[in-house]
This record gives sequence, C-alpha cells and structure tokens, in this order.
Amino acid sequence: MYLNCRTWYSLRYGTISPIILVDEATKRGITTLVITDINNSTAFLEVLKAAVGKPLKLIAGIEFQDAQNRTLYIGIAQNRVGFQHLNSFLSTHLIEQTPLPLRAPQLPNVYFVYPAARITKPELLFPWEFIGISPLKVNQLAFGKLRHHPEKLLFCHTLTMVSESDYDIHINLRAVAGNTLLSKLQAADVAAKTEVFLTTEQINYARERFPEIAKQTDALLYQCSFDFDFKATKNKKLFSASAADDLQLLTKLAYDGFNYRFAPTDKIAAQRLEKELKIIGEMGFVAYFLIAWDIVRYSMSRGFYHVGRGSGANSLVAYCLKITDVNPIELNLYFERFLNPKRTTPPDFDIDFSWDQRDDVFDYIFKRYGQQHTALLGTVNTFSDRSIIREIGKAHGLPKSEIDRIIDSPADKLNFNKVVAEVFAVYERLQNFPNLLSIHAGGVLISEEPITNFCSMHLPPKGFQTIQFDMYTAEDVGLDKFDILSQRGIGHIKDAVRIIKENRKQDIDIHAIQQFKDDEWIPHLLSGGRTIGCFYVESPAMRQLLGKLHCKDYLTLVAASSIIRPGVSSSGMMREFILRHHAPQSFQYLHPVMEEQLGETYGVMVYQEDVLKVCHHYAGMDLGDADVLRRAMSGKYRSAKAFAEIQDNFFNGAKALGRPETTTEEVWRQISSFGGYSFCKAHSASFAVESYQSLYLKAYFPLEFMVGVINNFGGFYKTWLYVHEAKMSGGVIHPPHANYSELLTRLYGIDLFLGLIHIKGLEKHWMETIPAERLQNGEYRSLFDFVNRLKIPLEQLTILIQVGALRFTDQTKKDMLRQAPLLYAPQRKEQMGLPQLFATPNKQFTLPGAADSPVEDAFDELNLLGFPVSLGMFDLLHPQYQKPSIVAQEQLQFVGKQVQIVGQLVTYKTIRTRKGLPMVFGTLIDREGNFFDTTHFPDSLEKYQFKGEGLYYIEGRMIEEFGVPSIEVQYLERLPLRIDPRFEDVRMRLAG
Repeated sequence: MYLNCRTWYSLRYGTISPIILVDEATKRGITTLVITDINNSTAFLEVLKAAVGKPLKLIAGIEFQDAQNRTLYIGIAQNRVGFQHLNSFLSTHLIEQTPLPLRAPQLPNVYFVYPAARITKPELLFPWEFIGISPLKVNQLAFGKLRHHPEKLLFCHTLTMVSESDYDIHINLRAVAGNTLLSKLQAADVAAKTEVFLTTEQINYARERFPEIAKQTDALLYQCSFDFDFKATKNKKLFSASAADDLQLLTKLAYDGFNYRFAPTDKIAAQRLEKELKIIGEMGFVAYFLIAWDIVRYSMSRGFYHVGRGSGANSLVAYCLKITDVNPIELNLYFERFLNPKRTTPPDFDIDFSWDQRDDVFDYIFKRYGQQHTALLGTVNTFSDRSIIREIGKAHGLPKSEIDRIIDSPADKLNFNKVVAEVFAVYERLQNFPNLLSIHAGGVLISEEPITNFCSMHLPPKGFQTIQFDMYTAEDVGLDKFDILSQRGIGHIKDAVRIIKENRKQDIDIHAIQQFKDDEWIPHLLSGGRTIGCFYVESPAMRQLLGKLHCKDYLTLVAASSIIRPGVSSSGMMREFILRHHAPQSFQYLHPVMEEQLGETYGVMVYQEDVLKVCHHYAGMDLGDADVLRRAMSGKYRSAKAFAEIQDNFFNGAKALGRPETTTEEVWRQISSFGGYSFCKAHSASFAVESYQSLYLKAYFPLEFMVGVINNFGGFYKTWLYVHEAKMSGGVIHPPHANYSELLTRLYGIDLFLGLIHIKGLEKHWMETIPAERLQNGEYRSLFDFVNRLKIPLEQLTILIQVGALRFTDQTKKDMLRQAPLLYAPQRKEQMGLPQLFATPNKQFTLPGAADSPVEDAFDELNLLGFPVSLGMFDLLHPQYQKPSIVAQEQLQFVGKQVQIVGQLVTYKTIRTRKGLPMVFGTLIDREGNFFDTTHFPDSLEKYQFKGEGLYYIEGRMIEEFGVPSIEVQYLERLPLRIDPRFEDVRMRLAG
C-alpha cells in the first residue's frame, strides 16, 4: 500500500530520514515500500543500502509535481531499467528547465499512478497507467464512478511523516519553503495529517473492503524488484580498448615519467613504481589513473597550471604522470594511504586549477567522456546553521529586531516566552535536516553505466549537469570522484609567469620544484614571514608560525601547513610542536608507541595518517576502523553511531593492551581535537609545493608576482595591501591612466599602473572600451579627443577625471571638471563621434583655478579606489595627532616594556576563549610599511575595539614568543585624518 513514500529529501516537505524510514517500517512489519521523493531520486540508493539484510523490499520511484506543487503522477520502476528511464525523463526536464507534461509518457519498465482527482475518464488509461486510491478513503469509492473500473485502481498511501508528532516540523518546513507565515499556509501547501504510517486495523479494513484492489496492488508490487551490487565499482572501466591495453599504456607513461623525475640508477624508486603499478592493476584502478592523467594532459596542452594534492600525492605513479609534483619517497609517504587492498573507501585525486580555467577543464571532461556518463557531484546543504532560526522566526511572525535578539543574545530574559521556545524547539529538531540540493566543490563522476542508472540530475547555475546525491552515497554506490577544484593561488602563479615573460622576456619552469627547494633566498622569506601573496603562507597566523619555527626548508613547511589547522592548534599541540622542534632532546614522549610511530613530528599528531598509526599501534584497532576514524577527523563520515562505536573500540583496545587509563584519555583528547580540520601529509606536501612556487616568484620577480596576485583578487588581504607590498618591493605605483591602464593592473618595467577595474562607480563597459579603443586607434591626445572617440557619459567622465585617469592632458582636474560639461553642449554632441580625416587640435579652455595638490589627489583616490596612491595613509594623518612611537623593526628591543606605536589596520581576527569571551588578534603596518601584530585580551577588548579601517594609536606591553614579537594592547584609539583641503575652504567660508 505504501506506493508514495517521501523521505526528508523531498526537500522542505518530507520529515523522515532514510534510516528512520527503514527502522520504522521494519518495526511495524511492513514488507514493501516504494520510495517516491518529489522531483528527485536522491534517497533511493541510500534507503536501499540502509535496508541491506532486513526483511524489507524496496521499489524505486519518483513523484512528479508541477511548478504549483501539484502531484501530476507517480512513477514506479519495475526494475533498474525502469529506474534509469524515470531518472532520464526527470533529468531532461530539470536540465532543459521545461515543464513536465500533464500526462506521463510511456517509459519502458515503468508504471504510472495518477491521483484519483486528476482522472475523469479511467477508460482512456493505458495498460501501464493506474489510479491511486487512499486506503483511508475506501468508503468514498463505494459511491464514486471509479468503482466501475477496478482493474485500474491501486491502493496508494502517501507517507510524509512517521506520526502526527512530526506535523509541526512539516508545516515549519513548508512555511520556510514558501517564505510565508505559518498562519497563511493553505491546505494545498501542506500534507494531510493522515500521511503517516497506517495502523494494522486501517490496512486490514481497506484490504477486506476491496480485496480485488488489494490483490491488484500486490501483483504490481510483486512484478517490481531492484537488485543492486554495492560492492562493485561503477567507475568507467576502460580508458582504451581493453584492460590489458590500459595497463600497458599506464606502465609506459609511468616509466616515461620516471625517467624525467629520477635517475635511472634509483633502485628504491624503481621498486616502488613496480609495486604501485601491480596494486593499481589488481584493484582495477588503471582507467582511473589514466583518466586523471588525461585531464592533466589536456590542461597542460592548453597551458593551464595545476596542483595535484590530497591522498593521490602518496602515489609515485601520480608523481611520474605529473598529476602531482610531490615526491612521495622524499616525504616517506606510503602508497597504501591512497590505495590498498584493505581500504574500505575509495581514493580520490584532488587536482586544483586556476579559478578562471576550471570550467574549461570541466567542459573537456564532459565532451571527452560523454554527457550520459559524466556528472558533477551534488551535495546536500542542511539546516545546521543558526541562521535557520531567522527563517523559523519569520514563519512565526517575529519582527527582525526580535529575531536578531534571539540569535545574538539567546540568554536575554526577553527571549523566555512561548513563541521563542517553539522557535528553538523547531530549530533543534531541524538540525542536520536536508535543506537544499547544491553542488560539490569540485567532484566529478565518470561512470561505466549511464549516470541516470543511479539517480536523477539537475542543472545548477554552474551550467554542468549535476547528480542529485552527495559524495557519501556516491561512495556507497561504488562511484569514485575526481576532485577538479579551483583556487586563486594558481591564478597568481599562472599570471605571474606570463607577466615575467612579457616584462622581462624570461621563461620560468614553474614545475622545477627541486630547484626551488634548493634555493638560498627562499628560506629567508619563510623564516622572516615575508610571504604576503604566497599561497597558504600569507595569513598573519601562518607568518607568525613560520617565524616561531624559524622555518627554512620544505619539510618544516610541510609540517607547518598542517599544524596551523585548528585541530592541532586548538589542542595546545602546536605550541608543543614548536618547543620540541627547537629542543628535540628536552621532552618525554607520552608513550613509547608515540616515539616509535611519531618520531618525525616529535610525538605530536600532525597529519591524518598519524591517527591511523596511533589507533593501530597504541589501541590495537583494525586498520579499517582506524581509517573510518581518520575520515571522521577530516569531516568525511556522517554516521555518529558508527563513530561512537569506534571510540569505544579505541578505549577497549587500549585497555586490553594494558595502556594506562590517563595516558589513553590524553591520546584520545589529541585525536579528537583534530575535529574536521586535519590534513593528510600528502595534502600538506602539495600545499607546500605550491607555496614554494609562489615563494620563488616573490623572491626573484616580486613586482610581476604582486601584479599576478592583484589581478586574481581572492587573496587573504584586500587589494590595497598587495599594492603596498608591490611598492615595498621597489615598484612605482600609478593611479589608473587612460593611456596605460588596462582592465586589470599592468606592469611596465617597474611602473605599475592600476587597472580600471579598481575604480568605484566606473561601469564595466567603459573599463573594457577605453583600452580597446586605444589599442585600435592610438593613444588619447586630449580631453576632447577622449570624449569624442568614446562618447562617454559625463558622469563616467567625471569619475575618470577625479581619479586622475586623464592626467595625460596636462590639465588640472579642476580645469577638466569645469570644461567637461561644455563638451556636452548640443552643438558639441552633434560633432562627437564623427570620423576626422585630419586630427584638428581642439581649443583648450584655460580657466582660473589653483593647481591640483597631492593631498587632494590622495583623497580622490581614497574615495574612488579605496586607498590613496599619490600619498600614503600616514601622510593623511591629522597633524594634531602625530604621536611619538616606535616602529616595527624596533620591537624586539622593547620586549617586556611599555610601548606606543601607530599603525594602519590590515586585518584582525576574533576568537573565543575557553570561557566564551571574545579575544582579538590584529595585524597592522607602521609608518615605514612594516608589519606588527597585536593581542587584545577580553578585558582590554571590552574598552577598546577596532572601528573599521584606518590609523590607530596603540599602547601596550611588548611580548615575544620564539623570537616573534607582539603587543598586548592596553589602550587603542582610532586617529582622524586631516580634512580634505577643498572641504576646509568650504568650512572656513561658512565659519566666516
């Protein structure tokens, strides 16, 4: 009878999770369910997996609804073929964004069931079409005309909730979906309260009242089945004509790469390569490696840069194929972490491309491997953020001010009322409920069978078809993803190499990693924290860590890339690592196992692999369980119950081996502190390689590198700081210039002309048209020439004049601002844009007025660019607030002493202490342009806070840790800038 079962993947409608659905059905003795979520098949394979080994038959289906949320028909698959056709039918309409037909199509191996209210002429139905009758409404059937067509009737009960107690959750979901009040929901918007599990009495009554319908329903369900092998891989099986050809090709490519990466006499590397190729072949991942190689080969043929990372960097074969640039032998990375016969979860390659090139790579993958076999991986966004309180509060009719109070001050006594209590009750129950289908950060599936054999697809704004389930279901199904990711750091590198070629006529082999590791200058940048703009190592926290470690080599940077993560740092083990790094003989290991397994990292768990080692060797855990725990540490496991069982296994195993209880508790504390933040060693190593690429460019081509950073945006800091860094590196910074600037920032020698893209208020059309017209017809010669050729609106022209982009005219801004409106007089407009056989000089208007001043220019730049160029911020400081202070380079001379310093705020980060109080870490630059850091404890922060960008006077105590100084702030004051001279004149006239 359960022909219409909705799970919580009937988003913002259903309330039943797959596990609860299976458990509740089994408990009630139900033997058959048809899973029919609304306009998706997300849940089916997850429910099927949950029901393995249980006496429950599951049948696949989909409920098709129109744009008005009206059920058109329910599709029921007889088998996997029918399921594939249902998915294809739905996917076509979702991808093409066309409405569903009012009548179901004929699909092979598919039955369709219509709501009784939609059918007026049952005699016109085809053999595969039926009418669904609710078992709760059988008495109505006795008097309706449908009783004359019993051969077309099926018992079809709709299941949306386990019981009526879930109805409150359901209506809140519906209110959120409709962005409306609970009180305004209509009957058509919500499920009936009867859409719950039926009682035995209700089922028996319907079957006894109309046995022929019951028999017909049973017969239809009997004809349906769904066999699925969750153990077999579903990836594309072959890259070439046969498995033997694939292995032969992979072997050839690997040995070709081996000759590029290693000396022919390197026996250790040769033995490992042979071993890896054997395992890859035995486990059936040859095509998987070849596809990854093919993706990289294509990108390199287009001149794209990439970084291979993740567990794939454990593979020497991947290193030889140039999928990664990490030498696993150098870092003692074991291949079994990536792929081994006992591993219960699939491996994956993480391949990063520049943010502006990844879609091209996606396009190649879809065209190379076919639309039927390729899809982006979906993800399910859940109601896990406290922002859902805002949505629930709106549904209950609360005003914004009250909702803000509930979120910001939940303990406020005004929140203790019935409505707020209901809001929080719903919020608690909605935790981890699916909310919206979205797209994975970069996962791509390439399957042997059509993708629609597994699920339906839709088309997110990204523009590539996306399967409607997440990576957890993909893993359960046997589909291994390729992570094709994007990041701005690669864009920095890519553009810097191009600019070096343009500006210095030099070609850079950015993959010459060993050369970078051996470089003599890069260690100075690392240990000095001079890493602004460099991938992953430019944040204040990372620059401080590099300084504290006195980091001077690649291996130390690999460790730093992982210990900076919250898991290690929050446990207190980051500081312990630094102490042990500087004094490796001064500490005792927590336990001999820690020394034996973690000697390389001084007994500190730094990488995900360390979790495996400790769990296996300290607690005697099976490597399979240890790997589940390791995955949980990285946020890639979703079963809380399974995780709790593994935790128990850890303590029980340690106890059985006679480990001291207090030691075990401390070991577990360190393991659990990893949370969702730990890196595998190969991942850290890959990040460190990209960092070294950036560091090399910064060390030897600082201006070209900074322009690359500026033009890709997306760094840790705002644009003005990268412009500042370019100036500190010897660059001459120029505001945008109509005859030199492009859309993006351009470098000529050491002269850096800011791009037109940075001008606030300038329309993109003119950002692109100004350089395009200049390229086609030559430089602009005068204000008239500029206006005549472009026909630019006066408002846009005014912005360009104010920012200084028309300074080629040799006129003052004041003159041009006065002259500009005259160029737009009617007679002038008629002449604009007419072709000129000879360039006739336009008469220049020279009107009385003072020359432009650097201070005025700086204020215009501050207004239109967001930062001054003609002067620095310290030049704009109000004269009355010029205070005596130290500079950053003097900090270590004042350790333990009170200091005063003035700085320009760069960034700050707020954290919470263990008591829940706010604490801030600030980063500023001094008047010489050098960085210094501040620490704001809760008592100081209560009185003195940063109040936006600008200059600050700071008093505090200078402290130092491992040679890195910081100021404990005791007093802070935001300093005013001088008044723009143009406004000063107005102020004085008004005062006079």
